[in-house]
This record gives sequence, C-alpha cells and structure tokens, in this order.
Amino acid sequence: MTKTNLLDKYPVLSLEISKDETTYANVDEIISYFKTKIDTHPVAAYIAIFDHFSHTQSLEDSTISEDIKDAKNIIFCFGKQIPNPKILAARPRSIGVTETDGGFHIAFMEAPNEQLSLVMQEWVKALKNK
Repeated sequence: MTKTNLLDKYPVLSLEISKDETTYANVDEIISYFKTKIDTHPVAAYIAIFDHFSHTQSLEDSTISEDIKDAKNIIFCFGKQIPNPKILAARPRSIGVTETDGGFHIAFMEAPNEQLSLVMQEWVKALKNK
C-alpha cells in the first residue's frame, strides 16, 4: 500500500494489483466485494456506486487515459459521531476501483479516524489473494 499526497494536499492510499495476484476478474466483482465488507461492518453504511468511467465518457471533450478500461467508486460512510459541523467535509468515504490492461488500481482518501483507515487498508490488501 502506497501513501501519496495527491495534488500536494489529499492523503491517498493506493494499491496496484496485477490480474494474476487476485481471483477478481473485473471492477464489478471488486465493487461487490467491497459492498459485502461494508454491509457486514458494524458501523459502515452503504450509499451508492458511481460509474466514473461511463459518466466521464458521456461528457463532451472528456479525457480518459488509454490504459483505463473501467473505473467505479463505491461510496459509504463510517460516521458514528458528529463532533462538529466540519467533519461532514471528510465524509462520506469512497474507494475507487480502476481496471487497466494489467490489473487494478484501488485508491481511497485517508480517513480522519486512523482505525477506520486501517479497516479500509485491510479490505484492499485482502484483494491480493494469490
């Protein structure tokens, strides 16, 4: 798992998985895996799936890197507390799943709660199952 600061301000954790390192064959299978994890988590609440690839492709003058074959986000929330109004800016959570010719790129923004960031890291790392 790699941590970077996207655009010098967003803490993003990501993992590249080659297709021979996982039993998942496509973005939809991985999204379904995450949906199960969210549904069985005691605090997480599923919100939606956003088909980022189709949306971007439908826009006039859009640009999608040639190596990207599919891209979706699963949106959910771990919100157990609302300690102040600003915390809503960091919610809900999203995990992005991108398919390329060689594999998958899984990425999410680090959560304000370190324990919940670790939960998402465990979910992502478990995708490498070969």
